[in-house]
Amino acid sequence: MTSPSSSIQDARKNLGRRLCEIRLDTGLTKRALAALLGWHESKCSRLESGARGPSEADIRAWVAACGAAHLAEDLVSTARGIDGMYVEWRRMERSGLRRAQESVLPLWERTRRFRIYSSWLIPGPLQTAPYIEALLTSIRDRRGLHDDVREAVEVRVEKQHIAYEGNRRFAILLEESALRHRIGGAAVMAGQLGHLLSMASLPSVSLGIIPLDADRSGIWPVEGFFLFDDHTANVELVSAHLTITQKHELILYAKTFTDLSGLAVHGSAARELITAAGDSLA
Repeated sequence: MTSPSSSIQDARKNLGRRLCEIRLDTGLTKRALAALLGWHESKCSRLESGARGPSEADIRAWVAACGAAHLAEDLVSTARGIDGMYVEWRRMERSGLRRAQESVLPLWERTRRFRIYSSWLIPGPLQTAPYIEALLTSIRDRRGLHDDVREAVEVRVEKQHIAYEGNRRFAILLEESALRHRIGGAAVMAGQLGHLLSMASLPSVSLGIIPLDADRSGIWPVEGFFLFDDHTANVELVSAHLTITQKHELILYAKTFTDLSGLAVHGSAARELITAAGDSLA
């Protein structure tokens, strides 16, 4: 898989190439453009190579000097998108957990095809309220956040209506280990696993479980990710939330999902694994 840092670096390189094309179209050398802008030539080189991301002021000055001011807004929008690819949790959760939950609602509402892979947790659309509360309480305590867990739980539970409404499809893959991690204690997990069995029976949900004894020679567990239609992937990291929109990376995540699907069991075999995990709680 592509690392978060390389994702952002690729996007910066693409923007840098666009700036280079604009400069070349005007016949300016990097030295000449730098002189017009009052910059050192090395700054132009760093921006064009993607070694440094341009500020909005840098972009507007660049295109104005090249006689292409009409391109400024599109390039500024691209730069803002790059800056938004990698968002630290502390920044996203600055106003509390509820705000972080609400921020993704528009994306969820407009998505029709969800592909979700999780190697350590039951994912959001399949979670019970007690399971959500246990997760968010842990996050609140670990990150020292404002206590709005109850409100955040309500938002996440309300968000689950999308599994029952509209023409939406959910393909969900879980590592068997996600069934075994005791979030909230035995009673909470028992309820969660029972709910998982119920959700798996919905026509809109395809649930696959990758057994612990699956041969992982070809592909091993990776970071959990959500694919929203074919235009966005979200990846949850320890320190941050990564949003991916570049086509070649989306193709890579889609292929990874397909490859992981080949290891999963579905239907009665998946239900047997969930039931066994529930039985182990006793």
